[in-house]
Amino acid sequence: MRILLVEDDAILGAAVRDHIVASSHSVDWVTRLDAAADHHLSATYDLILLDMMLPDGHGIGFLRNLRMKGCATPVIILTALDQISDRILGLNAGADDYMTKPFDLSELSARLNAVARRYSGNPNPLVEIGALQIDLAARTVMRGARSVDLTAREWALLEAFVQRPGQVISKAQLEERLYAFGAEVESNTIEVHVSRLRKKLGHSVVDTVRGIGYRLGKAG
Repeated sequence: MRILLVEDDAILGAAVRDHIVASSHSVDWVTRLDAAADHHLSATYDLILLDMMLPDGHGIGFLRNLRMKGCATPVIILTALDQISDRILGLNAGADDYMTKPFDLSELSARLNAVARRYSGNPNPLVEIGALQIDLAARTVMRGARSVDLTAREWALLEAFVQRPGQVISKAQLEERLYAFGAEVESNTIEVHVSRLRKKLGHSVVDTVRGIGYRLGKAG
């Protein structure tokens, strides 16, 4: 997933960013709401992690503005505000989940993956594609009785296809999902990742739609 992290605490923000990147996701981290708005206009995000108390305002206003504009991107609030009234305010404003600081990074990963699965239309973390058994929660892949090791980029690519079954995803969309702003991306990077994924999981796991992009295949 490509995630927008809005957090002004330098230590916490770095910890969350590093943990999520280690979990094969791409992260753009900003510390102000105006920067968050600019990023949201410039890129498509799968999920937003939103602090409430930012230097230039309250996150609730940002969240309400997103929902008023029809933005359905899932949002998880990360905040030190721990009163029941704060939780109700955040959820009623359109948040999908609410975590109070301090929180465990492993729990954060579980929650963001659960929210992402709900939005993909398949809350079941277990997906079967031909001979492949994919566990989106455990982030594991079995091909028949054999476990398959994927790199972080290969997993992110597979996850993108699994979360959008039947949909064609362009090369540009895949690059945007896998890489944060400012990352250097070679022109053939996606082709290389797709080739390696096919080698490990079977050629038909990813279909090429010539001139448009790629989509999930029918067999492993």
